[in-house]
Amino acid sequence: MRPSPTRRTVLTATAAGAAALTATGTAEAAPASADRPPATAQRPSRELRALLREIDAARIEATVRRLVSFGTRHTLSVQDDPDRGIGAARDWLLAELNSYAAASGGRMTAALQSYVQEPAPRIPTPTKITNVVATLRGSVTPERVYVVSGHYDSRVTDVMDATSDAPGADDDASGVAVVLELARVMAKRRPASTIVFAAVAGEEQGLFGSAYLAQQLKAAGTDVQGMFTNDIVGSATADDGTRDPYTIRLFTEGVPSSETPEQAALRRSVGGENDSATRQLARFVRDVADNDATGMRVRVIYRRDRYLRGGDHIPFLERGYPAARFTEPAEDFAHQHQNVRVDDTGKQYGDLPEFCDFPFTARVARVNAAALWTLAQAPGTPRNPRIITSNLTNSTSLTWAGGTEPDLVGYEVVWRETTSPEWTHVLPVGDATTHEVDLSKDNVFFGVRAVNRSGLRSPVAFPSPQS
Repeated sequence: MRPSPTRRTVLTATAAGAAALTATGTAEAAPASADRPPATAQRPSRELRALLREIDAARIEATVRRLVSFGTRHTLSVQDDPDRGIGAARDWLLAELNSYAAASGGRMTAALQSYVQEPAPRIPTPTKITNVVATLRGSVTPERVYVVSGHYDSRVTDVMDATSDAPGADDDASGVAVVLELARVMAKRRPASTIVFAAVAGEEQGLFGSAYLAQQLKAAGTDVQGMFTNDIVGSATADDGTRDPYTIRLFTEGVPSSETPEQAALRRSVGGENDSATRQLARFVRDVADNDATGMRVRVIYRRDRYLRGGDHIPFLERGYPAARFTEPAEDFAHQHQNVRVDDTGKQYGDLPEFCDFPFTARVARVNAAALWTLAQAPGTPRNPRIITSNLTNSTSLTWAGGTEPDLVGYEVVWRETTSPEWTHVLPVGDATTHEVDLSKDNVFFGVRAVNRSGLRSPVAFPSPQS
């Protein structure tokens, strides 16, 4: 095992700015830079780069245009017309996912997940809501699950208008196109853990489809270690015409939606507002997907969602699952939730495919793919991390439960200043479940992550105090 750096070398490096660890385990100063990747960043593997090259903007465009061709996909629209309405879109999505599953060697299955939603706000009568779900079963740790979704329902200005044309190209055929393209590319591969690809319904009426999916997973005791929704990922052009085609926003809550009073008291005592499992998931996305292989910058937003809006990650958060939302960098609201029309000035309204940027959406798909594939191939997030607080000391003792993955080779302890958003130090500690660092737990935040034989790292686990 490499020795822990001494308190003196760590503090010297921290005072100098950002720090990295050399192979000998001593701290080494490095210049601070906003463009410098986090110390925890992982370079894309050859396998991942090959996967990312298969993502096809033309296929994404074809999916968006096909979904738009159904006229409206409103949740309350007709369900038994073969050409128009949400039922026609549902049947086409299932056929597409089944075609991908046919190339998976039996690893992927696709199915409809339906239930009847009783009357509720925006649901005037009992309505069947159907998710279209494909599951790619993991070959090593199938019990560990990651979910990616987009919603295939659409709307116009009046959220109860189920008959007018509601193209929903950006909101959210673009997100569904990302999900389908990921399913197509990954179906031919063999992930270690299970990936669920979901096109959900009922989002515009109240997140009904995603709530049902999340509840079904929760009731089954499913170990969902990460969930991403892609909602409004079709354009890089803002309402003022400015473009930012190489940035994607990732919305991530800090204080967990599912937090109990006891957990809230513990969080306040340690200052863990920026270290929820969802924030660690967001850091992981930056680590593996903000690079030349995706061609994208991941802009992490410390907020659950935008003002006055909500997305399909929220029902997962409410059930205690780490979940986050991808959304384009700046929105044009003339092309969301609008009737298709041209006003007196000649301005076109409506969520039409001509306002989408399909190469941009393909890059968003690559960000998703880099995160999902690395999560599925890497070890799971370490369980039960603890920071020992039984004695007043100027060092820090950490413990965690050992993982069961057959290719697990060890762990790394990470830390950062309490004011830093990113992990700045990484220390390999070998195949152990305890480690002591000669650095005060009162001054910095610590975490633990797992490493496998291929060099892939898990998301960081943030420790709770143990007296």
